[in-house]
Amino acid sequence: MIALSVNGKTHNVDVEADTPLLWVLRDTIGLTGTKYGCGIAQCGCCTVHIGGVATRSCQVPVGTVGAAQITTIEALAQDGKLHPVQQAWIDHDVPQCGYCQTGMMMAVVALLKEKPQPTDADIETAITNICRCGTYQRIRAAIHAAAERTSQHRSATAAR
Repeated sequence: MIALSVNGKTHNVDVEADTPLLWVLRDTIGLTGTKYGCGIAQCGCCTVHIGGVATRSCQVPVGTVGAAQITTIEALAQDGKLHPVQQAWIDHDVPQCGYCQTGMMMAVVALLKEKPQPTDADIETAITNICRCGTYQRIRAAIHAAAERTSQHRSATAAR
């Protein structure tokens, strides 16, 4: 048995140590928000956070995760309220087919944690996920909107 901490809960999974984390999340634990795209860590559909770092889970053997906290798209919304990135995605009508968007949002959340006010160049460098529908202009606009919303939230919280 391998113990994993996923979205704040411990899951004991009976899988081989070399099983990709993606398949454990989807098939064993039942968290299907993380998607399979290419299987070679290029497209980013499978992006989750491991220890707070955006990571492509299709190439991470579950046995290497250890005690690191895993966060999936299912944990972004809190107390019935969407995460600012999720809300920006809706406000800017980002998804077309939507398949890649959960991984894209997880990568963006990590970017905004690292760079709260990213430039277009920062976005181009950090967000290497592939969107087959090509909604990159809306993605960039949503990232800037989420950064602004997050900044406003931090300012309001600090003022209290």
